[in-house]
Amino acid sequence: MDVLSLSRWQFAITTVYHFLFVPLTLGLSVLVAVLQTIYFKTGNEGYKKLTKYFGTLFLINFAMGVATGIVQEFQFGMNWSTYSRFVGDIFGAPLAVEALVAFFLESTFLGLWIFGWDKLPKGVHLAAIWLVAFASNLSAFWILTANSFMQEPSGFVLRNGRAEMVNFFEIIGNGHLWLQFPHVVFAGFTTAAVFVVAISAYNLLKKSPDQEFMKSLKIGAVFGLISLLLVIYIGDQQGKYLIKTQPMKMAAAEALWESRESAPLSVFAIIDEDKKENPVDIGIPNLLSFMSYNNFRHKVEGINQLQKGFEEEFGEGDYTPPVTLTYWSFRLMIYTGGLMLLVFAILVVAMIFKKTDKLHWLLKLSIFMLPLPYIANSTGWIMAEVGRQPWIVYRLLSVKDGVSKAVDGTSLLISLIGFILIYSVLAIVDVYLMKRHVSGQGLEHGEEIENQGGENLWN
Repeated sequence: MDVLSLSRWQFAITTVYHFLFVPLTLGLSVLVAVLQTIYFKTGNEGYKKLTKYFGTLFLINFAMGVATGIVQEFQFGMNWSTYSRFVGDIFGAPLAVEALVAFFLESTFLGLWIFGWDKLPKGVHLAAIWLVAFASNLSAFWILTANSFMQEPSGFVLRNGRAEMVNFFEIIGNGHLWLQFPHVVFAGFTTAAVFVVAISAYNLLKKSPDQEFMKSLKIGAVFGLISLLLVIYIGDQQGKYLIKTQPMKMAAAEALWESRESAPLSVFAIIDEDKKENPVDIGIPNLLSFMSYNNFRHKVEGINQLQKGFEEEFGEGDYTPPVTLTYWSFRLMIYTGGLMLLVFAILVVAMIFKKTDKLHWLLKLSIFMLPLPYIANSTGWIMAEVGRQPWIVYRLLSVKDGVSKAVDGTSLLISLIGFILIYSVLAIVDVYLMKRHVSGQGLEHGEEIENQGGENLWN
């Protein structure tokens, strides 16, 4: 494999792996804060135990997220130095704010929260976890500010072959950012809700003596249903926005080769990228036009016409992203989201009729739902990034022009193998720690996690 391919594979593997932890951090920080708030308001010790129980899982996930996230910044300078020089003036401000404000705020108050049980006043201790939740999501905002510039450059001028910032407020006011950020945040909330529901269901099925798990199941189900409905609504608005700002991405996501009046929404397709056609394509008539423009008869541009437009503007070349990967990553995100919505809806209805504890099949279904948000998050991110190809910064810098010139294939291959091995070990450690905690003796296990020195984590 060449340097470009290896660089892309290395960044893709490490980024997708890191993104397994990010959404859960965003959402679980809020859910833990909610549980502690209920304890603060009611004085119910069961909610305190739930807070510590899920708080321990949050800490394991947070540690893994930090460890895997550091790698991303090094790759910018090592594997993508041309790209880093091009966007350095733009990315410097938001990434510096993310590190100096959001991450430091998050880390500081997380430390206070971990070691402040029964030492800080209850109100101050509660404020600490809410500040952790706020800072976690604020950190996501600044990261997505940088990513949104790649999707829709704004607030810059091209000077000396670089994008230089001229208006910071235009960069943070980027229209793409204000749809992408809430979409990612509420996807994180949904991930945490599924996580809490699945683990609560597991404990209820093994007949844990802690009936508080029924409380966390109900809180997670309501939280998840609301969050997922918001994800769907914002995703719809994002699609309408992208059809105007990145029409090629949306055309690829629908495998729409030719422009169509009253375009159908594809449900299932077998795609032949060489012949630029779909031998099998099952769709819902007119629905793509309506979802894109609120008009059943509106024309939707196809891949072939958009390709010609790019060639006229930028010269000969392939400006079409990998259609099959974009199409199916988009479908997997939607289909897994639909399954989660169905399970959450059934759970909430069962709660209303007070049947949750009697429907064992529903609790089992809740456990099997656990992988779904991870699939949805990963495929959604893949669709967002792959669908922008061949651009690393949309319409300004191509991926092939952003790679480092001094890196050789052998070094990249060795480091790629190294990352895969290290991340595999980290995955085993993460699963082991999570499983050990979840398989413990109910909620009391949340207060018995010990480090090697034998000291209690919380006291």
